[in-house]
Amino acid sequence: MILKRILLIFLLLAISKFSHTPHLKVTDPSSWTNSSVWDYHATLWSILRPGSEFYNSYTYGFNVEFILRKIAHLSFFGMLGLLFYLNFTNKEKYRYIKAWGCAAVFSLVDEIHQAFIVGRDGRIFDVMIDSIGAAIILFLLFLSTRNRPTKK
Repeated sequence: MILKRILLIFLLLAISKFSHTPHLKVTDPSSWTNSSVWDYHATLWSILRPGSEFYNSYTYGFNVEFILRKIAHLSFFGMLGLLFYLNFTNKEKYRYIKAWGCAAVFSLVDEIHQAFIVGRDGRIFDVMIDSIGAAIILFLLFLSTRNRPTKK
């Protein structure tokens, strides 16, 4: 039980660390340790106000870096959804929904956090990708366990 919690906390911290790294490029490991710089002019209202960049599509191109970033979003948040699920007890109602909700809420908070970092941007589109990644893994888990005989 403790290992599941440790893995969950480790993944939450790893996602937060990558989100806090400016000018991060998946294809350039040397960029993974860039020092963070806060955007002191950003406010929660400037990030979430209607018409802000948070709700716009990406301005950069569709290339290998973009594809790898989105695969990372899907896979990291898929693992996060799974770890949330594993940290709920077997007897809890709506275990799949709760796990998905936790992953989706963390994704939203993470994207808002990214909008405060110079060289990063937070996008609602990424929240959707993250939520879909968690939903896919949880749905596959549901399908794999649904017909399994119950232990008595």
